[in-house]
Amino acid sequence: MSKRFPRLDQLLVSLGYGSRREVQRMIKEMYVVRDDGVSVKEDDRVDPSLIRVAGEPLDHPEGILIALHKPLGYVCSHNDEEGRLIYELVPPQWLKRDPKLVTVGRLDKETSGLIILTDRSELVHHWTSPKKHVEKIYEVTLRDPVPEDLREVFASGTLMLKGESKPCLPAKLTFIDKHKVHLTLQEGKYHQVRRMFAACGNHVVKLHRLQFGKLSLEGIAVGEYRFIQISEVDA
Repeated sequence: MSKRFPRLDQLLVSLGYGSRREVQRMIKEMYVVRDDGVSVKEDDRVDPSLIRVAGEPLDHPEGILIALHKPLGYVCSHNDEEGRLIYELVPPQWLKRDPKLVTVGRLDKETSGLIILTDRSELVHHWTSPKKHVEKIYEVTLRDPVPEDLREVFASGTLMLKGESKPCLPAKLTFIDKHKVHLTLQEGKYHQVRRMFAACGNHVVKLHRLQFGKLSLEGIAVGEYRFIQISEVDA
């Protein structure tokens, strides 16, 4: 057995199957075996793809990567004192994984739409690195009609937000109707969409993220998620 694989008990704990003592008991009682039915020991180092727990393959031993359709009223936090958590929408076992399942960036409580969750830190860095300029597309509904010249203001790369020392990067504004637009950003400042329109004297009444990089909400119902293939991750 290759030493490049983790100990079996450590692997099961990291995937959220239980505490060290609990998974050791599972192994002892042959609740955990190889796919050929051969028993295993807690300190065995074995290919995760060969392990079965209650007859089922391990739950995504390579890591979790999902696109979730966040409903309004949910918060991107692990602190249940902040309200309803988006983590209530995924299997409870995932919340016991180590590394922890986290969101790539955040959407505030009053924003719906696409949010990515993963326990792979290199993917979080991949998407949040300022050097990447990953495009994010939002559907924005405004209180007041949106003037045509706002397209040039946002595209200029000169719009300053209150409390910021640098202007926003150029952003693309596409008009849907007088009160609704699609806004494409290459960065993710705090509450950026709302602050950009506020800086121009308008107020966002509804905000929904449609796309993140190459990923969209196609086929994902509100409150549901789908797994993302690594091939879908932006280069």
